Amino acid sequence: MNMTDLLAKIRKQQPLIHNITNVVVTNFTANGLYALGASPVMANAKEEAGEMASIANAVVLNIGTLTKEQVESMISAGKAANEAGVPVVFDPVGVGATPFRTKSAQAILEQVNVSAIRGNAGELANLAGVSVEVKGVDSSGEFDMDELVSLAYKKLQVPLAITGPLDYIIDGTRKAVISNGHPLLTKVTGAGCLLSSIVGAFLAVEKDTFKAMTQAVYCYGVAAEEAAGKAHLPGDFQIELLNQLYAVTDELVAEKAKVVFENLGSERD
Repeated sequence: MNMTDLLAKIRKQQPLIHNITNVVVTNFTANGLYALGASPVMANAKEEAGEMASIANAVVLNIGTLTKEQVESMISAGKAANEAGVPVVFDPVGVGATPFRTKSAQAILEQVNVSAIRGNAGELANLAGVSVEVKGVDSSGEFDMDELVSLAYKKLQVPLAITGPLDYIIDGTRKAVISNGHPLLTKVTGAGCLLSSIVGAFLAVEKDTFKAMTQAVYCYGVAAEEAAGKAHLPGDFQIELLNQLYAVTDELVAEKAKVVFENLGSERD
């Protein structure tokens, strides 16, 4: 399997990525997709969300700033995408923080066949309803990631990207652990949300969900490392990240990617 060949495909095909995302990150997400080579569209109105999804190459549903109407639009878009064979990425931002947010996430998963879920460890633990012990007496919030990844996939049965200091990709038969990235990503609002949309761009050009998710995550991590080498403050880093998403190549990623693969054997039940 060639694990560094999808950036060129994105730039050649310029896939249309339909984002129903949160108001905090809309501009950054659109600019990030443009920089990568994809074409973003943000159509939130329930009157057109389904129609737009059916003509897109991927749909991204992000619950960062929820409203009842937006959930309805997400479900409409997700169902239309399913009917059209368009991949759907779900980003469960802040799930577990309130009953409304949790019930909304559950409603989306019940009514939409999502292709992939991208979130942090806490979000995926809450979404899957699994308990994982906090390591250490300082309650640092560090999960036993191997346990969490396994339990979350077993419960959700959807390919997952669980991102943090290390990033984990799992599809039931394969797992990847990625160590690319930079701490400055945590100082920029919407860095994770943009990654979810970039996952959508990679899924738009690659049917192997595991391959698409893995390449998306470590390409993004390499771009972040390159950006951090040129900009050392959060504001500068945000701009430079866009520059490096534009500049990064499959060849650079092949050289810089830090990923370990594990074959998990047969599909888990």
